[in-house]
Amino acid sequence: MEIKIINKSEHPLPQYETAHAAGMDLRASINEEIILKPLQRQLISTGLFIELPVGYEAQIRPRSGLAYKHGISIVNSPGTIDADYRGELKVLLVNLSDTDFKIVNGDRIAQMVVAKHETVQWQAVEALEETARGEGGYGHTGKS
Repeated sequence: MEIKIINKSEHPLPQYETAHAAGMDLRASINEEIILKPLQRQLISTGLFIELPVGYEAQIRPRSGLAYKHGISIVNSPGTIDADYRGELKVLLVNLSDTDFKIVNGDRIAQMVVAKHETVQWQAVEALEETARGEGGYGHTGKS
């Protein structure tokens, strides 16, 4: 699949780091370093603009290494980029750790997954089909 992209950053286009990766890393495109304090959130520019085909979205997800090692995540995870959005891709990072986190130009800050989605038409009904699970949710199967 080919997707149109404008790159106003000085960094390479997002790419898959391994042969079977689902996500491509997004890099910070910033003029000066950003210090993200504990529990602080901030929009980080990427310098990228994309034109997705209708029926597709781009999901912006945290990088597992940043989450594990530094407590860095994305507030609205996953963020959704719709096919009709033409603005700059920005990442809403949050520092969930108890220490400051420094972001510099070119840092890999998130990953992007392009995925197909469906458009639904609702069918209003009076009852839903019964299942073995029924209304069980939020831990109803226990811990072990």
